[in-house]
Amino acid sequence: MSIAKLIKKKKRFRFLRQRTPGKRRLKMSWRKPKGIDSPKRIERKEKGRVVKIGYRTPKAIRYLHPSGYPEVIVYNPSELDGLEGVVIRIASTVGRKKRLEIIKKAEEIGLKVVNP
Repeated sequence: MSIAKLIKKKKRFRFLRQRTPGKRRLKMSWRKPKGIDSPKRIERKEKGRVVKIGYRTPKAIRYLHPSGYPEVIVYNPSELDGLEGVVIRIASTVGRKKRLEIIKKAEEIGLKVVNP
């Protein structure tokens, strides 16, 4: 099976923190349910899914960009030498001048920049 098909095939679930729909002050980010009588910890179906190792992405597509290529963080234009078949992400600490140089060089080589 191709990598693109694997990426599309993988089913993603939203793992919600317990009791978040009813309480605004709680953030939605996942926290393991630890209450002694917690229905979420006991894994009652109606309370939603609990994070488990079985939901992990397949090894073939792990750490890949959604385009199907591996992602490389670049800090300066010289790091683009010798790169093929990857997607470029320019580091957030890079300024405008160097960023424009990196984009220009990436276009010449034929690499895609994720965050121009």
